Amino acid sequence: MNMISRVQNEEVARDGTSPRLKPWQRVGLIAVPVALVAAGIGIAYKDAPAAAAAPPPPVVTVASPLVREINEWDDYVGRFEPSRSVEVRPRVSGAITGVHFTDGAVVQKGQLLFSIDARPFAAALAEARAGLASAQSDLVLARTDLARAQRLVAVEAVSRSDVERLQARVRAANASVAAAQARVRSRALDVEFTQVRAPISGRISDRRVDPGNLIAAGEGQAGSLLTTINALDPIYFTFDGSEALFLKTKRARESGAQASPIQIRLQDETDYKWNGRLDFTDNRLDPRSGTIRGRAVLSNPGLFLTPGMFGNMRLSAGGTSQALMVPDAAIQTDQARKLVLTVAKDGTVAPKPVVLGPVVDGLRVVRSGLTPQDRVVIAGSQMAMPGAKVQPKPGRIAPAQAVQAPAFTAPVTGEATFAR
Repeated sequence: MNMISRVQNEEVARDGTSPRLKPWQRVGLIAVPVALVAAGIGIAYKDAPAAAAAPPPPVVTVASPLVREINEWDDYVGRFEPSRSVEVRPRVSGAITGVHFTDGAVVQKGQLLFSIDARPFAAALAEARAGLASAQSDLVLARTDLARAQRLVAVEAVSRSDVERLQARVRAANASVAAAQARVRSRALDVEFTQVRAPISGRISDRRVDPGNLIAAGEGQAGSLLTTINALDPIYFTFDGSEALFLKTKRARESGAQASPIQIRLQDETDYKWNGRLDFTDNRLDPRSGTIRGRAVLSNPGLFLTPGMFGNMRLSAGGTSQALMVPDAAIQTDQARKLVLTVAKDGTVAPKPVVLGPVVDGLRVVRSGLTPQDRVVIAGSQMAMPGAKVQPKPGRIAPAQAVQAPAFTAPVTGEATFAR
């Protein structure tokens, strides 16, 4: 026993840890920890739940498209122009003696604007009147001679030829009187033209000549320009429309649509407050631009609208019509297509291509692709995948509060409003 103990102590001394073990002893030592680990894992998973079930379908809000009567409009940009414009030019030459208006004021038809020195024309009128008096005296004498001759011809005291000469003299005297009367009227007109009056009512420009200047009469541009007057009530609004919009309007008229009113807003306005009517369309399209010129007429009693101002005009595209509308946020884009996600009765999401129209109070008009019975995803579309199942929750589509268009923005290609 002592020998065995000594051998074991020597082996412990050589290894520094424990005596050398046999192979079967080493296997036993390895198996014990493995069994302990397995037992620990079993204990750890004893109370673990079963494998997690599939998540429930996502909840989305669906609603049927809103069906409303709307007015669709086409948009144009144009400029205001006077309904009449006159260049005031003199009809007689002379010196300006007075200016009787304030630059930029509103003048009435017949109002005195300029005075021209009338003395030369008054003298010419007096001379014409004297000539008329002389012609009338000659006529009286010719008629007296003719009457005397006609009494003497009965007793053959005067020849028939003398009577005929006296008759010709009376006719010549009558012509001389008529010519003298015409000269008097002409000279009287010259005197009247020395007072230059407004030919139309409207807003006048500034004076181009001051008192003391000599002005010349003439035809067209040959005459001196004194000022200009623009008639502002009513006022015109001219615009250019594309061939497509022109054809659209023509088709609508052929289908029985009534002549539509027009509405205009100014550059600093957010509402279309100016109303008028379309009164002129040109007889041809411009071959260079492919557009056609149109004109609307508006009432302007306060003369606020001024020629040269820009405005955005909208023209009804064919009266009222029934439209399907969905929130603009419900529209999705797939490359060049526009889609709307719908939910079938079994909860399956199905995308539908749609053709869109304008936006009305936050709702997008859908021209085709939907029916009033479709259930459109209006909220939660980011969780709805085409072909997947969803849990629909009923919602409601309603127009948002009207948002006014910002000022100083270019108009869109089309818009619409709810029919009143």
